[in-house]
Amino acid sequence: MSLTRRSLAGLVALVPAGAWAQAPAGPLVAAASDLTGSLPRIAEGFRRAGGGPVRLTFGSSGALTRQIEAGAPFEVFLSAEAALVQRLVSAGRAEGPGYTYGRGRLVLYARRGSQVRPAGGVGELRAALADGRIHRLAIANPEHAPYGRAARETLVKLGLWSQASSRLVLGDSAAQAARFALTGGADAGLLPLSLALGPELAGAGGFGRIDPDLHAPLVQSAAVLRGAGPQARAFFAYLASAHARKVLRDFGLAPDGDA
Repeated sequence: MSLTRRSLAGLVALVPAGAWAQAPAGPLVAAASDLTGSLPRIAEGFRRAGGGPVRLTFGSSGALTRQIEAGAPFEVFLSAEAALVQRLVSAGRAEGPGYTYGRGRLVLYARRGSQVRPAGGVGELRAALADGRIHRLAIANPEHAPYGRAARETLVKLGLWSQASSRLVLGDSAAQAARFALTGGADAGLLPLSLALGPELAGAGGFGRIDPDLHAPLVQSAAVLRGAGPQARAFFAYLASAHARKVLRDFGLAPDGDA
């Protein structure tokens, strides 16, 4: 069972006053790459609230999990897959039970000028693969990125995997897959809604939502890691604040799964 918002918010009150005056560098936070638009805004809100700076490192959730297991000095982990957080909890590298901060959504994205009309969603994906308008389709690598796995599951469930597999352009993370779709390295991409709503992609193209029933739920979870200091714990608690939750909703990552 995840921590409640009330209990998480209450952690802020337990942080000693001196914790806000830690070293200027701040704690190191590992985060799934679908948070590259939202998490900096949350971190800035935390800083303005008196929490001090935090350092953000983005990557695929699987790759970050392996780094943590190898001893990387992260203090908080925000994963795009709850199971990875539970894996760290079971190994004694993270404190349980973790906090579900959001639920991800997959979209079909294409930049302006592409022949692909992404607002058509699944229907357009099927048609554009069939008529050749999608020569290259960007997804995150399914071997270590939850959104890549969701993209693969979607293509399999639609009966499009054999048609699409030879056209895939794999990004090391969802953010890299998004860059392929944005810069012309791919004609379209199956990407996180949170990135499609971000400042880099939103003004450069459009998207259509993919039915979430076509893949396993993208339940996104965070945890405090072993050895975390008071400032890192305060930032973790801040994820349950009204400001953080609003930012997550604005980027299509409603914690309650209602967006």
